Amino acid sequence: MRKYYLDNIRWMTIVIVVIYHVLYMYNGEGILGGLGKISDLEVQYYDAFQYMVYPWFMPVLFLVAGISSSLYLERHSGKDYLKSRTLKLLVPSTLGLFAFQFMQGYISISLGNGFAGLKEAGVPQIAIFFIMVASGSGVLWFCHLLWFYSVLLLLIRRIEKGRLQKLGAKTPLWLIALFFFPVWGAGQLFNMPIVSVYRCGLYLVFFFLGYYVFSCEEVMERLKKYAAVLIFIALVLCIVFTVRFFGGNYADRPINRGALYAACAYFGSLAVLAGMARYGDFSNAFTGWMSRNSFGLYVFHYLGISSVALFIAKPKLVPVPLCYLLSLLAGFAFGFGLYAVISRIPVYRWLVLGIRKKGKKDV
Repeated sequence: MRKYYLDNIRWMTIVIVVIYHVLYMYNGEGILGGLGKISDLEVQYYDAFQYMVYPWFMPVLFLVAGISSSLYLERHSGKDYLKSRTLKLLVPSTLGLFAFQFMQGYISISLGNGFAGLKEAGVPQIAIFFIMVASGSGVLWFCHLLWFYSVLLLLIRRIEKGRLQKLGAKTPLWLIALFFFPVWGAGQLFNMPIVSVYRCGLYLVFFFLGYYVFSCEEVMERLKKYAAVLIFIALVLCIVFTVRFFGGNYADRPINRGALYAACAYFGSLAVLAGMARYGDFSNAFTGWMSRNSFGLYVFHYLGISSVALFIAKPKLVPVPLCYLLSLLAGFAFGFGLYAVISRIPVYRWLVLGIRKKGKKDV
């Protein structure tokens, strides 16, 4: 029986990511966005949305990915799993950079006038090209880490032979609460310098908690009973985090290494998981369509947002509120539109989206 709440978590979280990236693009508080502040406001209080959602929206996607991996491996072999993950994750985030995502690299570098700086520094044209291609990875960092975790999962499964998942099914609520501490500890490990989104230790813990603990029906049945409590706790934590750190760089140290950040990440993810399991386990025509197209929205939305920033907002062609609105609309239009077109082009869809055949769904 399909767990519709997992599908709904995915597409709803990706919608939040789109909104986040619109605000991030023109962020005026704490961290430089793609273009930076374009308003004349002394303080952009609406940027608080970023602080409210940033700690948990990617952790919950890794948590769901771990649960989905467990469900997939119940019906498929490890070989099929690796093949599916490589096609869906590794191909688009490597070969896809040369086939399509280099355009995102061009936009991102142009926003900061980076090409002029590279030429002044005497960087060869071929090197500039590869820098542009690498810069096009953008949101595909998620695919890089998820593919690596998937390979690691297969290695661990060969060693533990299912014993850990049986233990995970017995996890009591008090121990679930204590998992906060390994989450906090993992947040201190394997963080990439400069590219702060590669928090390898933190996201690894969420992925494996999803696989070994929250994929178990017994655990989710216990967790669902406390959905309202978890939602309240998560809201309080995220509000406190926002008030405490508003104006600071929430995406880098020391803020993103702190206990409060880890608490927002963990309990925020639990709140989404338990809340959707209890209240969002349903499907209709709209949620089904969003689920089928959410991967395309994730892959292409930032190109739409950044294109508006470069070609409309940067030269100040329209008023500031309209820049925000056009960026939001472009995020959805590029996300759904490019997915609809590219998913229908043989070979090219394999390179860019990891789709072998139109309509074939991989994990």
